Amino acid sequence: MISESEITATIIVDGFLEDAILSINSIIDKSEVPLFVLINGKQDFGPLENLSPRIRIHYVKQKLGWSNAVNLVLSEVNTRFLVLMDPSTRFTGNPFPDVIAKLAEGFVGVGWRGGLIDLDNEWRSVVDKGSGEVDVLFGYFIVVDREFAKAVGANPSAKYYRNADLEFSLAMREAGGRLIQIELPLIQERHHGYHDVDSAYREKNSKENYQRLLKRFRGNLGILAPRR
Repeated sequence: MISESEITATIIVDGFLEDAILSINSIIDKSEVPLFVLINGKQDFGPLENLSPRIRIHYVKQKLGWSNAVNLVLSEVNTRFLVLMDPSTRFTGNPFPDVIAKLAEGFVGVGWRGGLIDLDNEWRSVVDKGSGEVDVLFGYFIVVDREFAKAVGANPSAKYYRNADLEFSLAMREAGGRLIQIELPLIQERHHGYHDVDSAYREKNSKENYQRLLKRFRGNLGILAPRR
């Protein structure tokens, strides 16, 4: 039986410390999991240091891109499962009983939001079909089998998160992993990683990430979840 002690919740802090604190406090309040917080680049993180003995803080002076940060987290954490989540995500209840049930069924990734690649649109979009097996999971909240995800690895070319989570998802499916989307007691507040970055930077990097995804995976129907 999988227990919460085998799951570590991880948060990458790229500024917006108050949001990170709210997210971390919601995890502490609603669950028993340990936490790993990556302080990504120079910033004040003093208020985090005494929040809870369950928190381990890892500081990197030179800011990492999204994928390199994810790969560092996968290497530094040693629990069987790992939560990749955005600081905009808040727990309104304990998501882990439902997550654990799906991990026990053999899924290597369990997420809150995701979908199926839209084949009619030549793989250029994702359709949210609700709960069920999916092609991709979004990085708001994903629980992964750590060793499986580490072996696959996030593509270091992805500096920005948007669409990098889709590429990472498809890479896990290509490696034989199954992903599932389920409803969980979570909410999302303002997503600073999207709304509060330079729009030209956001669109340029999002497009580059998706173009790389298309080049790598488009047409490989064998890696996709059953259509529904």
